[in-house]
Amino acid sequence: MNTREIARRFARTWQTGWATHDVDLLLSLYAPAIVHHSMPFREPHQGLDALREYLTWSFSEEHVLDVRFGEPLVDGDTAAIEFRVRAREGDLAGCVFVTFNAAGLAVATRDYWHMSDNREHVENSM
Repeated sequence: MNTREIARRFARTWQTGWATHDVDLLLSLYAPAIVHHSMPFREPHQGLDALREYLTWSFSEEHVLDVRFGEPLVDGDTAAIEFRVRAREGDLAGCVFVTFNAAGLAVATRDYWHMSDNREHVENSM
């Protein structure tokens, strides 16, 4: 397994999938028993159905303007990938930590992110 290439594919797919809110494309990156932590104090989303529900909810009121993922930092079967998202609702910056199985699917993910509120800036620039 070439974790660096798998992590790059993960980042590219997320960049495209987030920009288009393509939940099915994003779910193709995950093993059926995925455990996803979306924030430090939330309960994890366990399995593809729970992850689908979370992603669908997350995208439901988001108006994306731009999505960028950085070059993954890789150690063994794990990668850390920074991301930045511009949306009407605010700018989001964060990092995802991903552990991959031998098939190249994510088996564990953990996100940390922060969102600024730029609604006033966006509304004034339209």
